[in-house]
Amino acid sequence: MNDIDDSRAPLLDHLLELRRRLLMAFAALAVAFGICLYFARPIFAFLVQPLLRAGQGKLIYTQIFEAFFVEIKVAFFAAMMLAFPVIANQIWQFVAPGLYKNEKRALLPFLFATPILFLAGASMAYYVAIPVALHFLLGFQGNLGGVQQEALPAVGNYLSFVMQFLFGFGLSFLLPVLLMLLERAGIVTRKQLVGARRYAIVGAFAIAAVLTPPDVGSQLLLAVPLVILYELALIGIWFTEKRRKNEEKPETA
Repeated sequence: MNDIDDSRAPLLDHLLELRRRLLMAFAALAVAFGICLYFARPIFAFLVQPLLRAGQGKLIYTQIFEAFFVEIKVAFFAAMMLAFPVIANQIWQFVAPGLYKNEKRALLPFLFATPILFLAGASMAYYVAIPVALHFLLGFQGNLGGVQQEALPAVGNYLSFVMQFLFGFGLSFLLPVLLMLLERAGIVTRKQLVGARRYAIVGAFAIAAVLTPPDVGSQLLLAVPLVILYELALIGIWFTEKRRKNEEKPETA
């Protein structure tokens, strides 16, 4: 018990600490939202670049308040990403005093890896998956028996489309963190994960089918990295198991 910080405080003190951490997290989100709302148009201009490169140079809005609410949503999504380090730090500051030193050492790498992996997934979505999907979906334009079929995407629909890709890919890239945390908590073992490899591959393609348009290219762009990340998680678990065994040897000697 000496490893745990001296935090045997009454329940009321813990609730007050939780309120303080939540207020600081919300304050960071509010400040980030104000900044991102000011830059909402440049941020959205960045998000529409894949559409522009796909040959579509026009976005419309059919409802009076649609463009306004799109800027609000853009600012909120950007603020969530901008404020995430502060929010994660507040969560850590609240949880850390109740953890042993070895538990802190085990969780810190996952805390640092989470934003990096999410950013990697979102970047792959923006620079690779979204252009491929747009190229496929905009390919349905053309002449249909004398009738011209033209894509006129609305700003709200396009934002939802982009956010689906960014968050879908970003969250999917957190698979190694999730698997390694489950193994660390004793919920699953590496042997079980190895035995479930074939089901994981099927699950990866099922997730890709839900999160991407119904074209094979977009689905492969998500499914293949998910399978690779699953294998990387198995390698990471193997290394952590080996390190734990090495740490336990002096104690048993």
